[in-house]
Amino acid sequence: MKAFVQTRYGAPDEVLSLRDVARPTIRDDEVLVRVRAASMHPDIWHTVYGVPYALRIMGGGLRRPKNPILGTDVAGVVEAVGDAATRFRVGDAVFGEIVSGNQWTNGGAYAEYAAARESRLAPKPAAVTFEQAASVPTSALIALRAVRGEGRVRSGQSVLVNGAGGGVGTMAVQIARASGAHVTAVDSSAKADMLRTIGAERVIDYARDDFTGGGDRYDLILDLAGNHRWREVRRALTPHGTYVLIGDQHVYGGSNHRWIGSLGRFLGLMVRSSFDRRLPGVRAFRTTDDDPMATVADLVEAGSIVPVVDRTYPLSGVVDAIRHMETGTARGRIVITI
Repeated sequence: MKAFVQTRYGAPDEVLSLRDVARPTIRDDEVLVRVRAASMHPDIWHTVYGVPYALRIMGGGLRRPKNPILGTDVAGVVEAVGDAATRFRVGDAVFGEIVSGNQWTNGGAYAEYAAARESRLAPKPAAVTFEQAASVPTSALIALRAVRGEGRVRSGQSVLVNGAGGGVGTMAVQIARASGAHVTAVDSSAKADMLRTIGAERVIDYARDDFTGGGDRYDLILDLAGNHRWREVRRALTPHGTYVLIGDQHVYGGSNHRWIGSLGRFLGLMVRSSFDRRLPGVRAFRTTDDDPMATVADLVEAGSIVPVVDRTYPLSGVVDAIRHMETGTARGRIVITI
């Protein structure tokens, strides 16, 4: 099969190439998926460059990636099933994550075929294309945990999503709206119309207004940009509000620490959570759904989540897709078609 292979850590055009490799062998609890589409998200950038260096110790591989084939999110058709797999049959259309939890490892989705545990997949909703379905899993699962788990959003509450125009942000806006919240989105003016279309009642252009400096207060702030410190953000929270940090403004290098990245900042907030109830603390590691992929599939099927695809690239265009992602201008997700 054709697959995009990573030989070592470094610049995409130096360490990535399209090659002929053997099809994956599935285990008893896995299915083989004929991949139709796979999505591009910031963790792919981390696995390509191998930074922060801590990710290598956390399962990525010290000198080179343990799994040389990129990609974690997949949508396609079941080609074969393992002996113990019972949820799907050959020919079923599915979508989901190959790698769950820590996304700092390659999963093998940027290939014509990929192996995945059946528990990490769900039936693809008929209302969306394979490209749309592939854009959903990681983004929606992160947003679902942040909104309903860490944020504990209730109907009628006010939610602000900082960095709302990307993959996770667009999902967070929609999941918060589906939970009955009033959503304010913060991003560039170029993404304003799209954000209103998916449910944001108010859009703030970060280049013109600082949401931490106004008089508005929010029950939940989901921070994907990470461009404000806690002492600034807390001014915009209600007394019983919650702040959830999801991303970091220096995700593509910048001045971010190359050794531990934003892990130090997350750890600092975890320590502060013992003294401030507005920080989720250990609640950040809890899940509210026994089968979160099934919940995501239901939200898509119901129209509560409408996938936002910025643009698509063929498998041969993975390097170009990464370069586009690095610009930070994508609306929603970038998708690789196979």
